[in-house]
Amino acid sequence: MSLSFTHSLLLFAGAALLMALTPGPNMVYLLSRSLCQGSRAAVMSWTGVVLGFSVHMLSAALGLTALFMAVPLGYELLKLGGAVYLLWLAWQSLRPGARSAFEARELSAHAPRRLFVMGLLTSVLNPKVAIFYLSVLPQFIVPGEGSVLQQSLMLGGTQLLIGSGVNLLVCLFAAPLSAWLMRRRGWLALQRYLMGAVLGGLGVRLLLEPSRG
Repeated sequence: MSLSFTHSLLLFAGAALLMALTPGPNMVYLLSRSLCQGSRAAVMSWTGVVLGFSVHMLSAALGLTALFMAVPLGYELLKLGGAVYLLWLAWQSLRPGARSAFEARELSAHAPRRLFVMGLLTSVLNPKVAIFYLSVLPQFIVPGEGSVLQQSLMLGGTQLLIGSGVNLLVCLFAAPLSAWLMRRRGWLALQRYLMGAVLGGLGVRLLLEPSRG
């Protein structure tokens, strides 16, 4: 592993951690599931979420390899779409009257098999994860430092480990985390503004990234 790719991988790990800490469909579902049905049920759903991460990672790694080689314009359109989506997510966090995703919703109890399937579907259909893999991840691929497929798998594997770890902590500590935040409404607002700024920064970075064509 070259020094330049190691540097890119570390920067990507930081971006992946920030995105994992940004509340999205996966985190909201696991948080709500843990509060409504307990941490064991949330962990069962979490296994489905992790499988969904794997589907996104493998699909993106294989698809990006073909896209980089065959359709440069397609990649640029994908990048533009990702930037717009990230900016939209930022606005959803920063707009007046927005609610924090840490404010859980009510869920009915489900059997283990359905918990797994619901976690899988929540993850596979999560646009935040798809956009991150397809639009943000390519920005950290270093030209000339090995195959696109190899780099994509390493970057994607890093995101999978970080995202899975953060979501597992949410499953295990949802109740005390939610209770702590609900007693400190100012922290909920700060969390929204911080995550909105992070998402907006990533969106602007994508828009300003020079074309690879």
